Amino acid sequence: MPEGWKGWDSYAPFYDWENAQTVGRRDVAFWRRLALPAGGRVLELGCGTGRVSRPLLKAGVDLIGVDRSAEMLRRLRIPNPEFRIPRRMRFVRGDIRHLPFADGSFRLVIAPYGIVQSLTRERDLAETLAATARVLTRGGMFGVDLVPDVPRWREYRNKVQFRGRAGGRHLTLVESVRQDRRRRLTTFSQTYIERRGRMKTEHTFDLTFRTLTVPQTVARLERAGFSVDRVLGDYGGRPWDPRADVWVILATRV
Repeated sequence: MPEGWKGWDSYAPFYDWENAQTVGRRDVAFWRRLALPAGGRVLELGCGTGRVSRPLLKAGVDLIGVDRSAEMLRRLRIPNPEFRIPRRMRFVRGDIRHLPFADGSFRLVIAPYGIVQSLTRERDLAETLAATARVLTRGGMFGVDLVPDVPRWREYRNKVQFRGRAGGRHLTLVESVRQDRRRRLTTFSQTYIERRGRMKTEHTFDLTFRTLTVPQTVARLERAGFSVDRVLGDYGGRPWDPRADVWVILATRV
């Protein structure tokens, strides 16, 4: 069974560039609306390079981010002219299966853009949900965002997905996709070809995701001590249905 946390250090230099061409910031306003009235500290699971956490902090949310990837966190701390790092900002390197925070530390925990799909084993998900329930106050909320199209991707090999410039370099993403439908796993094998002048470098790594259905995820949340309040089908609040482009589950810690 591949480990879902592997590959993210290698992905870090390209993560923001690729996501600007896919999800961009279309989910940020949703998380901001959820976090601002939380009434306490907010935890982001898998904060990465700060795509979500930076704008939330800028809006005044009292947020802590946790991520296992040292390289993602290093890039998050690189000075950004659009965002001055507040003194209160805290980012922690840690494993979301074993959160390094005291019981009842947070009023809201958010898991944006499929981070829980990086949990490739059943016990990984169970440990993460148990850890999340532990660090939430009673009545606190857990927001989970799933990417439904991952298991629907057709398999292919060595397809050029994106080309473009990022700073002083030209990037080409060549990708292969494998589906293991029995274990609900999708593996993206990515090669980033980086060109700077006459120099060419290739960066190759795998990212593996495990995708459960919404009813399966709801059942596991309830088993971990949550009561599911709403299941949404987009970031505007539309109710979920199986054809929705987005699956967002909002649950309360009982």
